[in-house]
Amino acid sequence: MVSGIGAFTISCLKETAQVLKLLREILYWIFIAPFKGKPLKIKLIFDQMIFSGWHSTLIVFFVTMFTGIVLAMQAAYQLEKMGALMYVASLVAVSLCRELSPVLTALVVGGRVGSAIAAELGTMKVSEQIEALETMAINPVKFLAVPRFIALFFMLPVLTIFGDAAGIFGGYLMGVHSLKINPALYTQITFKFLLLKDIYTGLAKSFVFAMIIALIGCRQGLNTRGGAEGVGKATTNSVVLSFIFIILADCIITGIFYFSNM
Repeated sequence: MVSGIGAFTISCLKETAQVLKLLREILYWIFIAPFKGKPLKIKLIFDQMIFSGWHSTLIVFFVTMFTGIVLAMQAAYQLEKMGALMYVASLVAVSLCRELSPVLTALVVGGRVGSAIAAELGTMKVSEQIEALETMAINPVKFLAVPRFIALFFMLPVLTIFGDAAGIFGGYLMGVHSLKINPALYTQITFKFLLLKDIYTGLAKSFVFAMIIALIGCRQGLNTRGGAEGVGKATTNSVVLSFIFIILADCIITGIFYFSNM
C-alpha cells in the first residue's frame, strides 16, 4: 500500500512538473517571442475563439438557464415557509454569479473543448504530424497549444458572463410566471443584493479554469502514445483531470475569497 501511494505521488509530481513546463513555454511564446521577431498568427487564435467560445454558447445557455430555474424552485420551497419568497431573486443571482455559473460553464467547456483539444493533438501525435511540424521548423507548442490557450483564456470568462445572464433569466421566468412575483420587484431585489464583487469573484475563477482546461488538454494531447487506443485514453484523462482540478481550484479560490473577507 505504501509503495502504491508513493508511486502515485511521484507520478502526480512528475505530471505537475510537465504541465508547469508547458505553461512556461506557452508564456514564453506569448510574452517574449513576439519581441524577438516571432509573432503569433492571429488567425489561428480567432479560429480557436470561434470554436471554443461561439460554438459553446448554446449548451452554456441551456445548462445555466435550467440551473437558474431549478435553483429558483428549490429556494422557493424553503423561503415560502418563512414569508421571504421575493428573496428568491437575490439567491438565484448571487449563487449563479459567484459559484454555479463559473463552475458549470467550465465543466461544460472542459467536456466539450478540452476533450476536443486532447483528441485533435493526440491524433496528430500518433499520426506523426507533430514530428512533421518539427521537421519544418515549426514549434508545436507555438502552433498548436498557444492559440488554444489564449482562446480559452479570453472566451471562458465571456461565456461565464453569458451564463450569468442566462441563469438569472431562467430564475426570472420561474419567479415571475410560476411563483407570481411582481416583475419589477423581482428585478429590484436581484440588483439590490447582486454586487460587482460577486461578478468579479466568478470571473476570477473562470480565468483560472480556462488555464486548467487548456493546459491539461494540450498536455494530454501532446503526450499521447499507443495509436487510437492512446487517443481515447488521452481524451478521457483530459476530461477527468479537468473536472477534478476545476473543482479543486474552485474550492481553493472560494476559500481565499472567504477568509480574506473575514
